[in-house]
Amino acid sequence: MDTELFLIRYLHVLSGIMWIGILWYFNFVQIPSMPKIPDEQKPAIGKVIAPEALFWFRWGAFFTVFFGLALAWRNGYLVEALTLEQPNIGFGMWLGLIMAFNVWFIIWPAQKIALGIVEADAALKPAMARRAMLFSRTNTMLSIPMLASMISVQNPIM
Repeated sequence: MDTELFLIRYLHVLSGIMWIGILWYFNFVQIPSMPKIPDEQKPAIGKVIAPEALFWFRWGAFFTVFFGLALAWRNGYLVEALTLEQPNIGFGMWLGLIMAFNVWFIIWPAQKIALGIVEADAALKPAMARRAMLFSRTNTMLSIPMLASMISVQNPIM
């Protein structure tokens, strides 16, 4: 394997671990724990932890897609995967693209309002927090078949 291909694959996997790890942290740790946190401690989550985690979350998503597309292009199957001529990896790629779209264009804009990073009517904050949570949960569910699709290409059963 040449060095360039190895480096692209390594950065794709590293970025993916960052992205999906934080996604699962939000859905399996932070969101379920919020009702148990005393109100006076919640500002630390909303003002310090969540914005930092969301930074790594969205850039993890970006670089996972960037290096994944670069890997597919470098290996010569980008068009075949995106047109589903190679359905196993193409299915995973499309799920990843949908998930990244959700991160950048639905979850992050909603979180900016919910966390008060951008100015918005206070009455809008709960609705945006719910929207971000629902799309984050959707991404969590999509991550399971996405990961299975990507792994199955590397480790065929038959």
